[in-house]
Amino acid sequence: MSTNTEEFGDIRPYTDEEAVEALGRVSRHPMMPVISKYLFSDLPASTLSHMLRGIGSIDQFQDEVMLAVIDAILAKTSEGLTCSGVENLRGINGRFLAVSNHRDIVMDPAFIQYVMRHNGFPFTEICVGSNLLTSQLIVDLMRSNRMIKVIRGIGARELYLSSQLLSQYIRETITSGRASIWIAQREGRTKNGLDTTEQGLLKMFDMSGKGTFEENFAELNIVPMSISYEYESCDSRKAREVLLRRKGPYVKKPKEDLHSIMTGIRQWKGHVHLEIGKPLTSEEIHEASLCEKNDRYQAIRHAVDRRIIEGYKLWKTNYMAHDLLYGKSEFLDNGMYGAQDLADFVKYMAHKLGKLERRLDQKELRKIFLGIYAGPVDAKRSL
Repeated sequence: MSTNTEEFGDIRPYTDEEAVEALGRVSRHPMMPVISKYLFSDLPASTLSHMLRGIGSIDQFQDEVMLAVIDAILAKTSEGLTCSGVENLRGINGRFLAVSNHRDIVMDPAFIQYVMRHNGFPFTEICVGSNLLTSQLIVDLMRSNRMIKVIRGIGARELYLSSQLLSQYIRETITSGRASIWIAQREGRTKNGLDTTEQGLLKMFDMSGKGTFEENFAELNIVPMSISYEYESCDSRKAREVLLRRKGPYVKKPKEDLHSIMTGIRQWKGHVHLEIGKPLTSEEIHEASLCEKNDRYQAIRHAVDRRIIEGYKLWKTNYMAHDLLYGKSEFLDNGMYGAQDLADFVKYMAHKLGKLERRLDQKELRKIFLGIYAGPVDAKRSL
């Protein structure tokens, strides 16, 4: 069965024809000159709109426009993007399911696509929550970037049916050889620095399988990936949200996700690293299959989590935050950072937290903020 059938019409990416029409709409959006001037400051404000009007396919859009956009973002907001583990993809027979940690709404999959393309691999399709599709502009851009819609905010019965459909789409897309797929290991970004896979995600993968547990997971070719930012995306906003959630239900304001997207794109990232882990092995999947019921999914989850945590690259910011959080100088004494680095980081933290409401508990806010950066150090130690 083709994954382009109307059965998947509501969740699949655009076809080439649909994308060309959508990008024509995007090219006429009043925000395009502003975005173009930010990305390509030395070129006319009409540059991006002109590029979009010349597009004839999704491949051309991603190769000619999106790679240029990511180049511009890296040049403006980072010290560069590095990658290791690409060789782990070369030994895979067929397409694969990339499961990564989730730190930034848009930049996580964008950087992974960037690395893939620059290493000779096709772009993957990417799973994105429907809660982020707040305007036609975002819908058009996302679906033209091979987005698969993951429906959020629905009742239990609808969620079950939606999960079945998504599971079927993922499995058919990979096993047919049409495309690889990227999905985050959890719904929503990690806000405490601890990257853990949701067990429900693994159950969703299994829903569409026609074989044994072992066969169902083996044919997906699961590849864990870790993306690490020297400066955490939306760090102070994440700390604020964690603090407010402790006091009761947290209700997002209108366009809050859009603001997070824009902040994540424009904020300073420092160094960025992508680690492509080894695919789950047949031995690991077989071992998991021997467990009882939910324990099977737990075994898969532990294998994925271990790869992601092992692959997470620690920066000076992680070591400094860990020392500050626990009132130690362990990593300073070990030469992982210097006194000036620490002074700069403390100043950075004060600047970011100083932008938040003064009514918030500043001591707790600081502790949560440091925990976001210190968490990966503790996670690695717990292995």
